[in-house]
Amino acid sequence: MAEPEEELQGEDGGSAKKVQKRSRRKKEKRREEEPQVLEEENQSDCVLLRGIFKLGKKSHDVLLTRTRLTWTPIVPETPTGEPCTLQPGVVLLQDVFAVKVKRRRAVGQQTGGAFLGLALFYCRRRGRKLEEDTLHLHNSSSEHTHRWYSTLKEQLQAFSSRPRYLKVFINPCSHKKEAVYIYREHVAPLFKVADVRTDITVTERRGHALSVMKECKLDEYDGVVCVGGDGSVAEVCHAMVLRAQLDADSPEKPVKPALPLGIIPAGSTDVVSCSVHGVRDPPTAAMHIVLGHLQQLDMCSFSSFGQLMRFGFSAMFGFGAQSLARAEKKRWMPSSQRREYALVKTLARLRPEDCQISFLPSNRTNRNLSEQQDQQQDQQQDPESVVAVGEESWATIQGLYLSISVMSIPCLSPVIPRGLAPNTRLANGSASLIAVGNASRSEFVKHLKRYSSSSGQQFSFSFVETHDISAVKIQLQAVAGWPEESEEEESKTSPIIQSEGATCLWNIDGELVEMANEVLIRVHPCLVTLYGEEVDEAESAVSCSCI
Repeated sequence: MAEPEEELQGEDGGSAKKVQKRSRRKKEKRREEEPQVLEEENQSDCVLLRGIFKLGKKSHDVLLTRTRLTWTPIVPETPTGEPCTLQPGVVLLQDVFAVKVKRRRAVGQQTGGAFLGLALFYCRRRGRKLEEDTLHLHNSSSEHTHRWYSTLKEQLQAFSSRPRYLKVFINPCSHKKEAVYIYREHVAPLFKVADVRTDITVTERRGHALSVMKECKLDEYDGVVCVGGDGSVAEVCHAMVLRAQLDADSPEKPVKPALPLGIIPAGSTDVVSCSVHGVRDPPTAAMHIVLGHLQQLDMCSFSSFGQLMRFGFSAMFGFGAQSLARAEKKRWMPSSQRREYALVKTLARLRPEDCQISFLPSNRTNRNLSEQQDQQQDQQQDPESVVAVGEESWATIQGLYLSISVMSIPCLSPVIPRGLAPNTRLANGSASLIAVGNASRSEFVKHLKRYSSSSGQQFSFSFVETHDISAVKIQLQAVAGWPEESEEEESKTSPIIQSEGATCLWNIDGELVEMANEVLIRVHPCLVTLYGEEVDEAESAVSCSCI
């Protein structure tokens, strides 16, 4: 018994040495960074300008540093000599997106005019929403106002991630056909205030954005904006990745686009927008763009028998695709009624599919960036600890499944605030595989209803499997027997899922895609950059009442 104990002690000693190495490196790194942090804090707290402005009817002492603008009311001393302490107002420069000079002009006067002061446009947070607000600083001195304007403009230009020229794609047919109105009323005025120029293309057909992206000169732009639903977003992302592959002459390996993508929600669900904004609100989305908030996102590639079909964020097979196909046949209905009709109709004709699922488990789940960097440094110093990629083993499961979902983002929405895939993140290098096995209709409905509840127990059923994966191959096998469609309307059209044929339907980012009965899905870490931020939960709304 002594020898095994010695071996365990040796292993513990080796791991302890690695931990000591990491902690030593962290301490050394912290010592090196401390002087830099202190120096940066001193520089940021250094007062660039100080002056007197009127806010409303009261004079204020206004201070400008590299990071913030503060103002304190000027109050005369009391007869007793007691100091009067007032809480100063503060605006962080990272929240300011524009500064303008205010002038008094007569009717019809286009230029000139007496100086009135400055107007600072900034954003305020109300929950997940970002709202525009304005701070008016009144001072009639032209020299004083011009000096403050020039300094503020210089500080704002230091935010390099903020765009100045954007390529905008608008899908006029998305959802209620309100995309053009949403852009004109909620987005264009904000871009104008922030001095953001735009080149607008209103798409006329499916694939129009792809053809434009292949030909336009992307070097002129600082970013791309899509006004539409999840399908439009996926199409533009697909076009951006393909363009990056063409520019890099890399037809096989996906290449990260150089430009970030901004999403203005104008669809029916907008799960991609909710996942990076936390709310379906066009002004909030536009505010993230003008402020230059950048967020990396994982993306999936979908291929069949070696042929790339498209790039996307989420895919559903089975129940998700069947309900979408039925909803597409009722485009004349209002969107909410159409979704409820399709959901109830698909539940009434619930049927499983015989599938074989092979997946490659992910080794990046729930690990932060610093831990990954530490392990990479350990592997560079200790080559024996490197594990070859070829040694990773694929796991295989097979059976009857009602629904199969693969999602590289949480897919948040107002109806499902925690998302369809709450166990994954925007940029953790993995996707969530959710396989719902064959079950009774009542049990499956219970599973669906728990998505909108706060308990988060939708995966606690014995017939539901969840895995964090980096790749998955789904092969459709034989068809489980079910009665033929009885309705005349359904019989005149092709079946929702043609399992016996060469192809079947998938719901990829809210779009119906026909693919072969063998599909390979791979996760590409941080493939695209979006304007937004990491969000854990979206703002909730009224849930679906049909179940």
